[in-house]
Amino acid sequence: MKKGLIITAAILFFLSLMAVLAAAYVIFMPNTKNKSDVTITIPWGTDYEQLLDTLEAHSILRNEETFDMVAHYMKYKTIRVGNYTIQPGMSNVKLVRLLRAGQHYPVKFSFNNIRTVDQLANRAGKVFFFKEEELSELLHDNTFLHQYNVNEETCPCLFIPNSYELYYDITPEGFVEKFHQFYRLFWNKQRLQQAQEIGLTPVEVATLASIVEEENHRPQEKAIIAGLYINRLNKNMLLQSDPTVKFALGDFARKRILLADLQVDSPYNTYKYKGLPPGPIRIPEGSTIDSVLHYAHHNYLYMCAKEDFSGYHNFTSSAAVHQQNAVRYQRALNARNITH
Repeated sequence: MKKGLIITAAILFFLSLMAVLAAAYVIFMPNTKNKSDVTITIPWGTDYEQLLDTLEAHSILRNEETFDMVAHYMKYKTIRVGNYTIQPGMSNVKLVRLLRAGQHYPVKFSFNNIRTVDQLANRAGKVFFFKEEELSELLHDNTFLHQYNVNEETCPCLFIPNSYELYYDITPEGFVEKFHQFYRLFWNKQRLQQAQEIGLTPVEVATLASIVEEENHRPQEKAIIAGLYINRLNKNMLLQSDPTVKFALGDFARKRILLADLQVDSPYNTYKYKGLPPGPIRIPEGSTIDSVLHYAHHNYLYMCAKEDFSGYHNFTSSAAVHQQNAVRYQRALNARNITH
């Protein structure tokens, strides 16, 4: 009788041990069969069954049933979006932990020297989970942009170049919303007051700043150029800004504007249409916006690039002197055989 109890106990112990070992095998032993790192993408709206389909499509799991058991045991229910790198030989528990943790972590996003929102979307698409096309589409969607009181022409003003920290898995809509918050922080009470004092809205300030920045990004001239264009606006003169013509032509690589170019029929052509163009011709720096808000007070009405190609300009209030400056610059272009 006693011997039978010992045998029974031994059998139960052995069975329990086998159960523990089996459970350990299911949980901790390698269950990914890929021989090198494989990156899978889990998009928004993915459910658990679709996740299993993705793992199967990439030939990740040796045994789907054991993965399913561990996922159920660990209460893995919320499927988080992101790009996940699956390493060879991962256990079920390690894989579930990786997927359950998600990609919700902050990343640095810096940008400057950006002209268009499409270029911004391209840069953002390399950093965040969303695709650049998704953000670009939003930034051309006037119905979506209406909630921010902008349209596709004026929405570049929402983005102030700087370094920011946002979450990797932010949606395109969340991205725009976040930058609208940054925009409102930038346009504090003081800047709003300064814009009102010079008779411009924040969007108009950003639009003028974009022209100033295209004329010369150097700090020494930005406030002078801003003052010149404000003088022209106040006198109801055409701005006659070459960068706006380049924008209208879609060609910022041009080094020379020809008389024929000035005939392009576009609201951005400030040789044909008075006032500011419909929106910014680039995404201006915050410092350039401040150069407009603190523009230099003078009587200049004309500017022409210096013939030494230093990037600086000759300023004057005289149309005759400006014509002389322009002739010298045209001769310098001819001497270098710059035709367009």
